[in-house]
Amino acid sequence: MASNPQLDLFVIGAGSGGVRAARMAAQRGAKVAVAEIGALGGTCVNLGCIPKKLYSYAAHYAEAFEESQGYGWKLAPALFDWELLKTNRAREIERLNAVYETVLRAHDVTLLRSRARLVGPNEVEVDGVHWRARHILVATGGHPLMPPVPGGELAVSSNAMFDLPTFPQRLVVVGAGYIACEMASIFRGLGAQVTQLVRGKQILRGFDDDVAAFLAVEMRKKGVDIRLGTQVERLAAAGDGVRVTLNDGHTLDADTVLYATGRGPNTAGLGLQELGVELGPLGEVIVDADYRSSVPSIHALGDVTDRLQLTPVALAEAMVLVDRLFGDATRRLDYDYIPTAVFTHPSVGTVGWTEAQARERFGGVRTYLSEFRSLKHTLSGIDERTLMKLVVDNASQRVVGVHMVGAEAGEIVQGFAVALKAGATKAVFDATVGIHPTSAEEFVTMRDSAMA
Repeated sequence: MASNPQLDLFVIGAGSGGVRAARMAAQRGAKVAVAEIGALGGTCVNLGCIPKKLYSYAAHYAEAFEESQGYGWKLAPALFDWELLKTNRAREIERLNAVYETVLRAHDVTLLRSRARLVGPNEVEVDGVHWRARHILVATGGHPLMPPVPGGELAVSSNAMFDLPTFPQRLVVVGAGYIACEMASIFRGLGAQVTQLVRGKQILRGFDDDVAAFLAVEMRKKGVDIRLGTQVERLAAAGDGVRVTLNDGHTLDADTVLYATGRGPNTAGLGLQELGVELGPLGEVIVDADYRSSVPSIHALGDVTDRLQLTPVALAEAMVLVDRLFGDATRRLDYDYIPTAVFTHPSVGTVGWTEAQARERFGGVRTYLSEFRSLKHTLSGIDERTLMKLVVDNASQRVVGVHMVGAEAGEIVQGFAVALKAGATKAVFDATVGIHPTSAEEFVTMRDSAMA
């Protein structure tokens, strides 16, 4: 087989983390190649964050048209065009794909549009050509896990939801996590009849209990039929749709059944096990604090390591890794107080510890909770409420959790994430003057706490 001169870094996967690592390494003078068999940008750009947020924007308009009437607007009935939304989304994603390619080529990164496989601690094979590299980075991301139930092949994953051939008038969503909740909200907003089936006692496991319970109430107000303690027994074809049989014997008929019950790392077929790279129970690459696998020349970051499956985390990990391999190794990533958002309707923003986590970690805590109807909805006629919650460590008086359900929650919580990262105490929050009238000011005006 043919071989090429040695590289400094070979990256497998051109998602957010892989591209960031390749670009930064090349900027530092490293000779870099990237292999990617799919569209550039990975899950976030093509099948995750970006199209999801675009569709979330689209889904808000029906309610916005309704809200506008309370403010004096009179509109003709609006019609939604699924094909036009898909076309416009595809055009934007293609633009972003081109941006990623331009970034790589502008930094003299060799881009290989084919599948890669490790054949040695410092060797990768692509289309019969062997590439040698001092360091190899696995940044191949993850994929949706599909159901092990009879008829499961009739369901679709979140990957398919952005480009369904026809808009599903009846959608069944199976799952309780953020992807399931987001898709349920989005398609309900676009006009579908949505039933969400949740195996456990609440949605959004791992989020603050008050947040999860409050969001379920708000989603139900908007028409999402959330059924807790419900499992699917089997799926079967029924005309042009799917019949869902539940564990209580009842059935649901749907045009589309979405399974959003978890994701797994993309490690199959990479040759990792043959080289002795340690993998976890889901197939994730086990890495140390420096993103080094059990084979020292092979590194991994992002979703393939199954830590925090967030695009900004993969980007930050890439910068830390490149700094260690090709810099002064001073950069570190602290996984505490990483903010995140859930683009449901209404949305969720959160940073820091949930109340349950904080009690376990710090012992005594004090919580501050506020629920209200935002000023906007005093005239909109929409029965939507907002929840805000602070969690404070009694010993240090530091605010260790900020949680919100409401409009623009992610935009608001991002700023408060800086305060938590800086170690702000409740006294600092109290001394901060709010911007009036906004929802965000509630975070600096809460004075009455629950019992410690």
